[in-house]
Amino acid sequence: MLVRKLKECQEFVAEDTALLRELLNPLKEKLELGYSFAVARVTSGNKTAVHALTYSEVYYIIKGSGVMHVGDEAQTVEPDTIIYIPPHAKQFIENTGKTELEFICIVDPAWRPECEKEV
Repeated sequence: MLVRKLKECQEFVAEDTALLRELLNPLKEKLELGYSFAVARVTSGNKTAVHALTYSEVYYIIKGSGVMHVGDEAQTVEPDTIIYIPPHAKQFIENTGKTELEFICIVDPAWRPECEKEV
């Protein structure tokens, strides 16, 4: 069993400019997982860089509100919203609310630097 607290994970600026805390990544430690799991934050009025991953990704909105852009589509998101992002899709999320936008990110297979590119 592995138990980890979010606040104990180091926060860093991700490739897409979100503030990120990676909780699980089998490429960084011995875990029998096929995916990585992180929590991201975007401050009010900001957005992530337009980017694409070669892997599939899922976002689950924890708090805040914003607009998720995937390809040519845009959708308002709020807590308890889940978003599937297919591989190679151009994407970004913008925080249109007055509070921080916080969401879970699951990347499958597990995220690695070479799977992401700014577009």
